[in-house]
Amino acid sequence: MSLRHPLGRALGRGSAKSGVSHWWVQRVTSVALVPLTLWFVLRIVTLPDYGYDTVREWIGSSWTPIGLILLIGAMAWHSALGIQVVIEDYVPNKLIKVMALFTSTIFHVLVAVAGVYAVLQIAG
Repeated sequence: MSLRHPLGRALGRGSAKSGVSHWWVQRVTSVALVPLTLWFVLRIVTLPDYGYDTVREWIGSSWTPIGLILLIGAMAWHSALGIQVVIEDYVPNKLIKVMALFTSTIFHVLVAVAGVYAVLQIAG
């Protein structure tokens, strides 16, 4: 049993300021994903058929590329934040944790860039 006050045990253990912004960004991306995902699913379901030409025409039409790019960006960002929390909470080894966070970040950036590139290639 310790006679130290809980505040005394907590002081010097690092700042909790960055966690709030991380929490807010995760909530904002999850809220943004709701309408974007509903829009995407409704648009896919209402396509007359799922042939290559039909889907390519749909991706190249009016505002669809913008919606797809927003969906890809929000999904990649939300996923990266979630994976980051899991890695930080459950990987005890510092070196492995840093490498896993680095790998996860690179992976999510590459997936987002590839997705945006694909949409722009098809839309253009």
